[in-house]
Amino acid sequence: MNTIIWGIEILLGIAGGIAVGSGVIAFILVLDIVPRLAQLTFSYHRVHWYEGALITGSIVGTVGDFWNWKGAFNPLVGILIGLFYGIFNGLLAAALTEVLNVLPILAKRLHMHHYILGLLLAMVAGKVAGSLFDWFVFQK
Repeated sequence: MNTIIWGIEILLGIAGGIAVGSGVIAFILVLDIVPRLAQLTFSYHRVHWYEGALITGSIVGTVGDFWNWKGAFNPLVGILIGLFYGIFNGLLAAALTEVLNVLPILAKRLHMHHYILGLLLAMVAGKVAGSLFDWFVFQK
């Protein structure tokens, strides 16, 4: 009986992982992050590298989270990994905002056409302040 339950749990886990992973990849594709990144960096010939990096990062991150990988790294390596995480999250957030036209609509409705740069900087400062609060105050 335990073998049947384990088999069902494994099947449901794999199905759920495929569903969530497909959703994330579809979200990234709908936002056109890879072609936009290639366009902005003038590296159209490296689109396959970007796609491979996304897939590899998804797989390694999933396996690392699933098996609760931990590592003792040099603080500089931790800073580099954090920088890459930040770049990816920033690209994702920027692509989402660009697709949805959130900032121009918000600036128009609040009559802040001339202050859109300040609005963007306030959003970035809020994100940084919230992250620092979470890392240094809330997590302790």
